[in-house]
Amino acid sequence: MSQLTTPHPLDDPAVDPFEIARVAASELADRTGVERHDIALTLGSGWAKAADLIGETTATIPASEITGFSKPALEGHVGTLRSVLLPSGKRALVIGARTHYYEGHGVRRVVHSVRTAAAAGASTMILTNGAGGIKEHWKPGTPVLISDHINLTADSPLEGATFIDLTDLYSSRLRDLARTVDSSLDEGVYCQFRGPHYETPAEVQMAKTIGGHIVGMSTALEAIAARQAGMEILGMSLITNLAAGIQKTPLSHEEVIEAGREAEGRISALLAEIVGKL
Repeated sequence: MSQLTTPHPLDDPAVDPFEIARVAASELADRTGVERHDIALTLGSGWAKAADLIGETTATIPASEITGFSKPALEGHVGTLRSVLLPSGKRALVIGARTHYYEGHGVRRVVHSVRTAAAAGASTMILTNGAGGIKEHWKPGTPVLISDHINLTADSPLEGATFIDLTDLYSSRLRDLARTVDSSLDEGVYCQFRGPHYETPAEVQMAKTIGGHIVGMSTALEAIAARQAGMEILGMSLITNLAAGIQKTPLSHEEVIEAGREAEGRISALLAEIVGKL
């Protein structure tokens, strides 16, 4: 049966998504030889080099070979799961396979990587992305801490009468820790739009009016799932461009990739130093 017609396990509403995550975590343990991971990192556009800097990679697996994962649809995401031994002796799971909401696969698949990380033992979830900035003094290549989010997808990874407190969703403790590495780190509220189109200038102004500072197409749904799993969350955005209407030139995916490429070494070193303090 071809890949196009093979049903995905998370597409069946009768299937427990947490059981699929447990299966994936078990497969991950078998393939990596590591029973438990302590920290998980989802590395978005511009952040990938951090995986090489945080410690010794002891296993690299194509994510699509683990139950529930799909091949990344976006350039800039490497499509692997890596087990990294940190200098502290802790284990980090580096997720280079992000399923975006705009791919149309449903929220279960978007948050499967987070739920797998939690099932693998991770108590800390680091979520990174490349995004548009609303504050005009944020130049392309600026790393920013996420202090909160506004979920504009009109969706949630929570199913049924599941009520989760999102106060301090993005850990103030971890943001303070990040500032011990770089005291100049600014922070802002991340707005997740549905995508895949970039926001209009009017939508950016709406986000600004309701309290947003960063606009993007990921992270918020993953953070909600991480909180449901009891994880402590650090969110960081790489400002790859000023948002539409603030930046005076048209937006392009090539611009995002290029800004990520230029900043990659610097922001990856920053993230690696933060991970070293966890």
